[in-house]
Amino acid sequence: MERELYGREAIFGNDGLAARLTGLTPYGSARVAYEHRDDPPVAVLTGGRGMGKTAALKQLRHLYREITPVALVDCEAVVPPADPGPGWTPVTGALPELATQLTAKVHAARPVQFPRLSLGLVAVASISWTREDETRAQRDLQSLGPVLATVDTRGDAATGWVTKVLTKLAASAFDSVVPLAGMVAEATIETVLEETFSRFQRRSADWYGSYPHAGGNGRIGLRQLAVDFERGGDLRRRAEDHLVLALVADLVRAYGGLARGARRGRPVLLLDNAHTLLGRQLVEPVLRQRASGVRDQIALFASSRARDHEGLSHAVRRRLPEVAHGSHWARGSEVTSGILAVELTPLGPAHVQAAFDRHDPVGRTPAGLARGVHRLTGGRPLGVALLAQAAGEALVPGTPRPGSSQPGSLVPGALLERTVELREDRAPVRVADELLARLLPGQQLDVLSVLAAAHGEDSARLLATARLRGRSLDGDVALQVRDVLRAQDWPVGPEYFVADPLLRALLLHRLRFQDDDHPYYAVWRAVHETLRTAYAPGGRCPSVPHRLHQELVLGRTRDCVTHLRERFTDGDVTAWLGSLRFIASAPYPRPPGYAGPDPRRAVALGREAAGSLPDGETGLAGLGERAVELQLQLRRLLHAVWLLSDPLTLPDEEVVDKMAHELRQLSGRHPTGNSVLWDAATHWPQDIRAWRPLSMPPGSPDTGGPGTGGSGQRRGNGGSDA
Repeated sequence: MERELYGREAIFGNDGLAARLTGLTPYGSARVAYEHRDDPPVAVLTGGRGMGKTAALKQLRHLYREITPVALVDCEAVVPPADPGPGWTPVTGALPELATQLTAKVHAARPVQFPRLSLGLVAVASISWTREDETRAQRDLQSLGPVLATVDTRGDAATGWVTKVLTKLAASAFDSVVPLAGMVAEATIETVLEETFSRFQRRSADWYGSYPHAGGNGRIGLRQLAVDFERGGDLRRRAEDHLVLALVADLVRAYGGLARGARRGRPVLLLDNAHTLLGRQLVEPVLRQRASGVRDQIALFASSRARDHEGLSHAVRRRLPEVAHGSHWARGSEVTSGILAVELTPLGPAHVQAAFDRHDPVGRTPAGLARGVHRLTGGRPLGVALLAQAAGEALVPGTPRPGSSQPGSLVPGALLERTVELREDRAPVRVADELLARLLPGQQLDVLSVLAAAHGEDSARLLATARLRGRSLDGDVALQVRDVLRAQDWPVGPEYFVADPLLRALLLHRLRFQDDDHPYYAVWRAVHETLRTAYAPGGRCPSVPHRLHQELVLGRTRDCVTHLRERFTDGDVTAWLGSLRFIASAPYPRPPGYAGPDPRRAVALGREAAGSLPDGETGLAGLGERAVELQLQLRRLLHAVWLLSDPLTLPDEEVVDKMAHELRQLSGRHPTGNSVLWDAATHWPQDIRAWRPLSMPPGSPDTGGPGTGGSGQRRGNGGSDA
């Protein structure tokens, strides 16, 4: 069963992009007027991992597979068989798979046949056959059985070909001028045409007369195709391009001639991960042919993880909502202008709530949890789907329901620890682990987790030198990881090395708990102590805000509060607020399985048990009465901002009100900055309630950097990236 999709109506609506390009509605298969009747674009869905590209293509296959020929191939998953012959390449591996899927029976239409593609594939498969090795030929032909079956439904047809082909080859006069591959291909094609193709199908070979140096003779063209394929390099690429166009030609034939009117809509080709070399090899021949004026009437959808891929250099670009009722695409002079690149946009809060309602139809999840998940994930569909499922499964009958006695027991951070059952034949998986595995497949997560603690490239290189010695012998580990992230279309920023908030939260979660060393967290502490030392005076990159940020990560609040108190009366109160916000963006991972109230809440509300902490922890020793009052006030404010900025928690109205109260009180104490502090008391609660980052200056767009108010946010996730 396909995953239910949200926020993709622009594709799947009855007048959406899919309907307008296929001529058929996804639901009900009613006819729809083509948006581009004579010259459809190649629609490429773009977006990073977890944005739902694969899910959208699978949904297209699911919706159209019974009403029009449809095929889906993942260009990253085409792998060679156990014993591939010289005629196997990713292209010759993908084309039979596409053809086989397109042959599936649909309503009111005969199965599509692929005689042109079959001839070409047999020709290139035969390049290594010899009289001495019939087994190789048998194996290659058997591997092509499914696509050959589109022409000849006899299951054992290929068995008798091999002997006849090799016998014909042995009887042929040897000509040293003619490449052996060409001779074998010619003998093979003659046998296949005689044994398998009907009188009408044999004319399919004539299509290869347009191949270079064929002179209009199809058999010569097939022979030359095999020769070019064997030679490799650009000649092989030319042969492979022609094989792609053979599949297209067979589809065109199925929708033309005597069959006109017998089929509805257009056939659908779906190419996942088309940014890969194989994807380009499958798409570019179609683009070039269309640019030359040859039309094929195929609805081709692809996906690309790289938004700025060179193959999209002249594409017409649209964001998903912009193509809901019309793409406004027009072909330009460049070949790649034949692409309509559609950027998949994040899900909105309403879509996330719909996902939660599906898994929790009676509304037992805490108010605001869906919005909290939206803030944490930035609307990335994969994260939303898994966290919504985790929330629903956490509230199945028999599971204790979160109540007022346990505020915060079910928050986004707790969902990361939940396990979900994705398939019946697979053991339940932990949400955090599954997300990382799918957002960063095949990567060294232990290395990435360490570097996720870095603020920028310099601190990442420092961590690599100090904590990852010996992990690479051929270059800088941090720079290698940077390149890996960029190649996967993950942002790398100057404020946070891993700039995507969800990915950074997952990696820091792993760093915290990977060694199962509660309550010491030795790896976590070692990494952050390294950064704290580097940011300290005399360190490699001294910075007071960054050092205090690390102190807070490690749970040490005294120096942070003392610094804020000592700098409170400085003239630049905006910079002071920025430092507060940046320091308080430190991650605060929940202990595994913890279901009680967040410990920061009691501090923020001034409800710490009297004398529960020594003066050395609070920084009160030796202070006068007014300084003690300010120190305690700033301690409450720091913990309030720390808690409210954390995307692993949910906003607490009582803490929001307390934060506003403390800021107003501070406004009355500041000699010059009372207006800015008063504005913060007004606008910061508004930001929290609107799930926005705390604005700097208060009430203005967020443009600052570390130490001046910037927290590295670019996605409106509302607080700490951790």
